[in-house]
Amino acid sequence: MGDRGSDEPSQLFLGILEITAVEVGIVAIKGLFSGRYLAMNKRGRLYASSYNAECEFVERIHELGYNTYASRLYRTVPGGRGAQRQGFKTRRTQKSSLFLPPEA
Repeated sequence: MGDRGSDEPSQLFLGILEITAVEVGIVAIKGLFSGRYLAMNKRGRLYASSYNAECEFVERIHELGYNTYASRLYRTVPGGRGAQRQGFKTRRTQKSSLFLPPEA
């Protein structure tokens, strides 16, 4: 087994995420190989979990070709460097809150 980020096949697929629509504008983000969902608690901390209400994110598709995601329950968003930002402190134009959508 190699270091994180090595070119060994066992290390290449650890970051694949599956985004599934829960309802219109609401998605759940699941780790393909772990089978766990991305969740955010009320303090804005991201964690992996089995599916629950904290796993639901509001997806917004922007005209610049980016998507943003905010916790449905707490209105907090993932920020840069792994930190989370309160929804009211995050702007749509901040690079840390922009995600490229998957290719169809």
